Amino acid sequence: MSIQEKLKHELKAVVLVTLFFAAWLGVLMGLKVLILEDYQIRFGSVSAVLIGALILAKVVLILEHVSLGSWLRNQPVLVDVILRTLLYAFGTLVVILLEKAFESRHEEGGLGPALMKVFQHRDMPHVWANTICVTGALLFYNLLSALNRHLGTGGLARVFLSPPGNTRTS
Repeated sequence: MSIQEKLKHELKAVVLVTLFFAAWLGVLMGLKVLILEDYQIRFGSVSAVLIGALILAKVVLILEHVSLGSWLRNQPVLVDVILRTLLYAFGTLVVILLEKAFESRHEEGGLGPALMKVFQHRDMPHVWANTICVTGALLFYNLLSALNRHLGTGGLARVFLSPPGNTRTS
């Protein structure tokens, strides 16, 4: 495979996974807009959704190539899916908590004190909501990724884009 073909393949993967996560994050943003509308609070940033989806997509695509250990090869695929989802979800929570600490560093007298008080931050319910939603997206992505590996190249497309009964994988 030439460098141009590799770049094209990588770009296609990033675009598709970014769109996947953008849909999930867009739903989360839409729910927040609907809930906050009741309190007449304006919220929403499509650019934040797209940037978040792009970052999440690139990180997940990179981490897919990281081995979680040889013992995992002897485990059911579901173990890999659950373990990756939990690890990615924990990473998501850490990043969001660091973001909240960074935002409140001036009010708290520095990043250290802000990190110590991050769980008392006024936005913690939003942190948990974001983490839960992203974890759902990660779980669904990891399940689809495992199915795609099992079905082979184009397997998911054959299953979901073919009429019923025409989805043979061999």
